[in-house]
Amino acid sequence: MPDAADSTFYVTTPIYYVNDAPHIGHAYTTVVTDFIARWHRQRQEDVWFLTGTDEHGQKVLRTAEANKTDARTWADRLVENAWKPVLETIDASNDDFIRTTEDRHVERVKEFIQGLYDAGEIFEGSYEGAYCVACEEYKQPGDLIEGTGEFAGQQLCPIHGRPVEILAEKNYFFRMSQYTDKLLEFYERNPDFVQPESARNEVVSFVKQGLQDLSISRSTFDWGVTVPWDESHVIYVWIDALLNYATAVGYGADDEKFRRTWPADIHFVGKDILRFHAVIWPAMLMAAGVPLPRKVFAHGWLLVGGEKMSKSKLTGIAPAEITDTFGSDAFRYYFLRAIAFGSDGSFSWEDIAARYQAELANGFGNLASRVAAMVNKYFDGSLPAPAASTEAEEALAAVAERAVAEADAAVERVAPHDALAAVWSLVEAANGYITEQQPWAVAKDESQRERLATILYSSAEALRVLAVLLNAAMPKACARLWESLGAAEALGALAEQPLADAGRWGQLVPGAPVTKGDALFPRLDA
Repeated sequence: MPDAADSTFYVTTPIYYVNDAPHIGHAYTTVVTDFIARWHRQRQEDVWFLTGTDEHGQKVLRTAEANKTDARTWADRLVENAWKPVLETIDASNDDFIRTTEDRHVERVKEFIQGLYDAGEIFEGSYEGAYCVACEEYKQPGDLIEGTGEFAGQQLCPIHGRPVEILAEKNYFFRMSQYTDKLLEFYERNPDFVQPESARNEVVSFVKQGLQDLSISRSTFDWGVTVPWDESHVIYVWIDALLNYATAVGYGADDEKFRRTWPADIHFVGKDILRFHAVIWPAMLMAAGVPLPRKVFAHGWLLVGGEKMSKSKLTGIAPAEITDTFGSDAFRYYFLRAIAFGSDGSFSWEDIAARYQAELANGFGNLASRVAAMVNKYFDGSLPAPAASTEAEEALAAVAERAVAEADAAVERVAPHDALAAVWSLVEAANGYITEQQPWAVAKDESQRERLATILYSSAEALRVLAVLLNAAMPKACARLWESLGAAEALGALAEQPLADAGRWGQLVPGAPVTKGDALFPRLDA
């Protein structure tokens, strides 16, 4: 993590292909990245969150041709009508959106490749091998699986389950074989560079087998960035795409921004593109003398019906299909909480509905409604001043303090599911506190007026802590909760509340207006 005052916490999603509209698998990655970015902002850090689209290559070209248009028109249409709108659907707070067709990227890619060529890192050669267009990757024989049924007798890509194509081309190659030992030494010195541990083990095992030189150009189609010294070739789409992480923050164009932002703190990627990010990308940067990113975190696949989310297999679900029913906050909460980040996870409508009702509507939402309603009923909507605390209040405050520490530690190890589990200990403790203290019963005894005030103030304080802790996960609901507590005027904007100070008990200002609006998470009809 960056320490210097002028440094930036830089986090990225993978760069998404524009061969189709985004599904919830893409949104899952983006929501996690957004959560991490928002959490670091809540720490009052300077943050830069990048996402974008990968628009070159044979896969995009073929998709455009299948839709009877050219690749540029296809990419423009998908980006404007699908990829950018989905960021609003899921409330992503990205600071930049880069397209690999933009001049700011294309020109820097050419300069990067020219630099490698001039340094003798690139040579001309021939290659013949099995190529998966969907992966945009040459496959080694050991990577392939035997086809069955309609594909019997053919070699298939294990990720896409489709036959590979045998390509023979005269290409330019990057001397990646020279970086086998350098990469292994780097992994050894930086054990957290690839996460989780299973992903690290996979990468180290792969590199130990010895790396081959990498074909970095194609000459059988022209949809890509042209090789600057030979315009009959275009640069291999992955070389082009990986450089977005650097070009977006000023590489080769804005030295001050690049110095302040690079290296990236975390690249989030799906496990199917791990080798590109954990092997090819660092080798490229080593060759160019550019510092390597601090961490590549490969998450598991999002499964539907036991299969990886896929448009081609008709298991793709558009994020709006979920947000239209449950809302964006519930969408974000579900994918952050229900899946152990780093492992494969399954989505089902039954599970999200059950969690929505139990954890959001009946748990967090009901807590907020109960407290606001009682402050309005018993104190005319003015937050009462607390009297002396008892062991019950001290215990609730201790849970709040512990939730802050445990959630922050979980985010530090990139475990959003554990972070939300830690926060939920406070939701449960606050609901339990109200049930045990029975403020509705205490209210019947006028002599217990101070005790009633203490109970409701303490309950509201728990909600204050929850608003800060859950702001990264559910920004819309937390903004409404913050306003309902009267905290905005008294304490300032929710985003300005330092996370490290969230657990300090007693920050709400007595007399603040507490309002009861619509339920944060309305109960849904079956």
